Amino acid sequence: MLNIDLHCHSTISDGLLTPAGVATRAHRNGVNVWALTDHDEISGIAAARNTATDLGMRHVAGVEISVTWANNTIHIVGLQIDETNLALQQGLLATRNGREQRARDISSLLGQVGIANAFEGALQYVGNPELISRTHFARYLVEAGVCRDVNEVFKNYLVQGKPGYIPHRWSSLTDAIGWIRGAGGVAVIAHPGRYDLSQVQMGAFLDEFKQLGGLGIEVVTGSHTPDQYEEYSKVAVHYGFLASRGSDFHGPGESATDLGALPPLPPHLLPVWYDWF
Repeated sequence: MLNIDLHCHSTISDGLLTPAGVATRAHRNGVNVWALTDHDEISGIAAARNTATDLGMRHVAGVEISVTWANNTIHIVGLQIDETNLALQQGLLATRNGREQRARDISSLLGQVGIANAFEGALQYVGNPELISRTHFARYLVEAGVCRDVNEVFKNYLVQGKPGYIPHRWSSLTDAIGWIRGAGGVAVIAHPGRYDLSQVQMGAFLDEFKQLGGLGIEVVTGSHTPDQYEEYSKVAVHYGFLASRGSDFHGPGESATDLGALPPLPPHLLPVWYDWF
């Protein structure tokens, strides 16, 4: 059985390893088919593909696009994309714009609760300044001794209602799916169990995603519990979605699940890669 991991991140967005480093770790962990899916950025794909090819591992070009839907941030993974597609490139650039000002605003809020120079601290962890994110602030706050780990930082500082939260207006769901499909790719809902949506909202979101041409949903992911594997298996069947699997790996010692370490998809689901090889 192939070990397939279709969701992870590098220093191009908010991961701790370079694209080549992520590829090497994936291969060492027994991954056969792998996608690097950096946030709103595709500049790591060439290095990822080259390293994967050198290691004898099949590479899938991917991206994870940030979407604002009903005032919630949702992530849509694009797989099998053509990263040279101009509309995709321009759309991702537009989505990245505004991150620096948001980061400065986060830093200002943190300063008001006694955490000084957070912007400069977060920059130490940024591989790509266009993609400074809450994760980079979280790493700095751990280093500064404010919190024990990244999860504690998010819980106490960087989510809605907490002192370091600044919302950001990302791409629309329509645009994100359009860019992915226009680049020849498959749109997949990333870690649906993470979103703070009511049952009614989730139903409306899934309906809209499918209507717009979205085809897949992550079922087995490092962001889900085993109970959620079953829950989103049922969602996949109900909506006729293809099922995907990905660790959402960001770095050693930080991510809940390492590359390639997830259980396989439930056998009754049709995997997103069913016609790739």
